[in-house]
Amino acid sequence: MATGTEPQQSTGPRPPAGPRTTGVHTSTRAAIAEPHLRKDRWWLAPAATALGLLAFVVYSTWRAFANADYYHAPYVSPFYSPCLADNCATMKGGPNFGLFGEWWGLSPALLILIFPLGFRLTCYYYRKAYYRGFWASPPACAVAEPHKKYTGETRFPLILQNIHRYFFYAAMLVAAILTWDTVLGFRNEDYEWGHMGLGTLVFLANIVLIWAYTLSCHSCRHIVGGRLRHFSKHPVRYRLWGWVGKLNERHMLLAWASLLSVALADFYVYLLATGTITDPRLF
Repeated sequence: MATGTEPQQSTGPRPPAGPRTTGVHTSTRAAIAEPHLRKDRWWLAPAATALGLLAFVVYSTWRAFANADYYHAPYVSPFYSPCLADNCATMKGGPNFGLFGEWWGLSPALLILIFPLGFRLTCYYYRKAYYRGFWASPPACAVAEPHKKYTGETRFPLILQNIHRYFFYAAMLVAAILTWDTVLGFRNEDYEWGHMGLGTLVFLANIVLIWAYTLSCHSCRHIVGGRLRHFSKHPVRYRLWGWVGKLNERHMLLAWASLLSVALADFYVYLLATGTITDPRLF
């Protein structure tokens, strides 16, 4: 006879057998047998993100180590600007610093790409993108990640993500130099002003997207309007903060658009330098 104090048998779903104690199978979660409750094709977004980023990594690695076909007057590839090595071919009047000799014969792109790539790798959006696309941390909302524990960005190497704010300043400098490269694109192959080719428009679109992505950065938003007690006492910073905030709402779109535009600008210079195409002159 039951006394009323005996444990009752649960008739609900049971967790799968085995010592699974992570994700949706922790002791604090409901006993749900399914690994997740998503019925849509949730894996498409992280898969597309991974493929997009992987394609850019492969392309940029090839171009960075190529050490050739990155200059065709008056255009210089954004992957190779500013020039920090003596063995970098750049246009007359372009930013050619020659600070590091010939850098042991290596591609001069390796000296400069660390700054824009460091800025993107530590960017808040790109962290989300490759955390989900490559590390499955987590792969999608409401989907358990396969890792046994989560330490966030409190340990090496992910704690280095905190240097993003410093890469922001470097990215601003690189964007300023790429702006000057775009201005020089209004010269012809004889370095005479008053020229506009299709490449000029490609570089114009690229630099606009580069600046929009850089200024939409979360660090920029904090620098402009952070640590203020009263916006009313800082109307100029408040107005700037509002503008940056509107850009920040489109940070993901600008991140992908600028990534595509910088690759397109480099590829356009490559096609010109190899003689595959000619630059149509607009005036």
